[in-house]
Amino acid sequence: MWRDRISGQSTPSSMNRAPSLPRRSSSQLAQGPYGGRPRASSRVSSTSLLVTPNESTASLGATGQAPNAMRPRQTSGQRPRPTNVPEPTEVLHEIIGDRQSRHPDAPVSIPQNAKPPQLIDAIEFHGLSLEAFVARADRSQRSRNSKYSQVSVQTVEQFEQEQGRFQDLHTAITGCDDVSKSVEQYLNDFQAELGAVSAEIETLQRRSTQLNAMLENRRNVERLLGPALEEISISPKTVRTIVEGPIDEQWVRALNEIDARTSSIEAKASSSNGLKAVEDVRPLLVDVKNKAIERIRDYLVSQIRAMRSPNINSQIIQQQRLVKFKDLYTYLSKAHSTLAGEIAQAYINTMRWYYTSNFTRYLQALEKIKVYPSDRNEVLGGDSSSHRSGNILPGGRAGSAAHDPFSLGRRIDILRNSNQQALSSYLAEQDSSYHGIEVPFRNYNVALVDNVSAEYSFLTEFFSPFSFHEISRKVIEVFQPVFTLGQTLTKRLIENTTDSLGVLICVRLNQHSAFELQRRKIPVADSYINGINMHLWPRFQVIMDMHGESLKKAGANTGRSAVSALSLAGGDDLKHSSAPHFLTQRFGQLLHGILVLSSDAGDDEPVANSLARLRTEFDTLLTKLSRNGTDAKRRERFLFNNYSLIMTIISDTKGKLAAEQRQHFDEMLKNCSKRS
Repeated sequence: MWRDRISGQSTPSSMNRAPSLPRRSSSQLAQGPYGGRPRASSRVSSTSLLVTPNESTASLGATGQAPNAMRPRQTSGQRPRPTNVPEPTEVLHEIIGDRQSRHPDAPVSIPQNAKPPQLIDAIEFHGLSLEAFVARADRSQRSRNSKYSQVSVQTVEQFEQEQGRFQDLHTAITGCDDVSKSVEQYLNDFQAELGAVSAEIETLQRRSTQLNAMLENRRNVERLLGPALEEISISPKTVRTIVEGPIDEQWVRALNEIDARTSSIEAKASSSNGLKAVEDVRPLLVDVKNKAIERIRDYLVSQIRAMRSPNINSQIIQQQRLVKFKDLYTYLSKAHSTLAGEIAQAYINTMRWYYTSNFTRYLQALEKIKVYPSDRNEVLGGDSSSHRSGNILPGGRAGSAAHDPFSLGRRIDILRNSNQQALSSYLAEQDSSYHGIEVPFRNYNVALVDNVSAEYSFLTEFFSPFSFHEISRKVIEVFQPVFTLGQTLTKRLIENTTDSLGVLICVRLNQHSAFELQRRKIPVADSYINGINMHLWPRFQVIMDMHGESLKKAGANTGRSAVSALSLAGGDDLKHSSAPHFLTQRFGQLLHGILVLSSDAGDDEPVANSLARLRTEFDTLLTKLSRNGTDAKRRERFLFNNYSLIMTIISDTKGKLAAEQRQHFDEMLKNCSKRS
């Protein structure tokens, strides 16, 4: 291959030309990977190198040609010579010693022995003449050309030896080119697909930007319209709950939501800038509202009807069925006030019947309690041996267990008992023992106070739309028959009794009931409490006056039979004994009981006046009895013993009234001591 190239580019005559060989130096040959393949620039022929006008001066000097032979030919395709480069012929004339001066356009003459300043440092002749220097240069060039020829022949031989290897390399390179072409095709396709994906991504980005803008606009619209729509919209779940759901906590929440929406819609409908959507919602809201009213009416009527069932506990229905859903009546009173008033009146009538029937049965059970019979002779000056009548209440038996009507004893426990529960009907019917009049009185009034408190609390909580005055009137309307039964019971218990201590105990029990009602803030039973007091206090004064009249009658009889009737032994022995009289024992016990029951009494009570009158009659009686004695000293001792017994009996009493009574009897004792 190399031989063909060499033969194609130069002739044998050109290979033997010495001047052309120095131009193809070793630096101009591009060696291949195996030491000798020329570069692409080496394909230029030697003749083209000779006609190149811009060759170096060193090449020109090495040819040894005449100056005229080196002048360049002007061709149309040559490049212009740079202005700062001297004319090659002038430089040659300077080298060969032509020193003649000439016109600027003529060649410059240089002295024969002088060197041009441009070549002083560039060319070293080493003392040789120009001919000798050129000859040596020719020899060097021929030597280099011969070496080059030898190297070229060796390179061609080496190439022929390794031609198969180069062929394999060529095949590998061709395969690599094919792979590169396929890779290039794949990359081109990938680039095309990547461009399509990039275009889709750009489209998606634009779409995403549009969607974000739309979403932001929707959020802004929702932010502005959301509250307005929320105020007038009703969820289907709420409507379905109102229409079909059971009445429970969820139903009440749905009702409250309907109520809130109704208020909002009515407010917007009445405003001047009302929304048109309100007119579309109002018919549906009216239908839902009517359905809610209908279901509330049916529910409340069913619960009121259930209270008329026998043996039903109304408080269970009140707390678990009515108070738990008290918002129902509140909504009904706002939505349909007429229907709410009718339901309230139906409830009042039902509870009036309920309490009347139950308290009537309870009163019948209390009437079976055996009460100590009362006798008009059970007064201080009466005869205790007279026969007692039967029970005051129906069901009592004559000949009941004897009791002392003038002694308080354990009857005070009923006031000190911390148990606030009333006696049940069953226990009242099964009780076979005898009690004072305060036992049935207390149980009835305790039950009355508890039920009045419970009912008043329920009405206040459930019928919250009503004012307190209206609720109080309704409670009084409910319990008016029960109050009447209580007053009837009180009249029956105290009508014929002379038990002053029992009546006073009933007074204190009634006061406890009043205090309990005040503590619970229940004002509806004040009229009943005052009415009971108007029955008890007059009867107490009547009984106290009866005691005083009995003492007066006993002191007015000065005959022998009267003295015998009032004597301790039943005979006329006051002249021989100064022991206390048995009436003093009665009076002391009665006084002690009254003082114990009046330890916390106020100054406005009639006890002090009645007791003062009774005490005056007793002092008069003792004075008359003491006159029956013959000895003055014995009479004074008799009075002293009687007053000492009274002071001993009332010594443990407390209160303002007790202090006044002790002071009075202490003065009486001192008077007796002075007389003696």
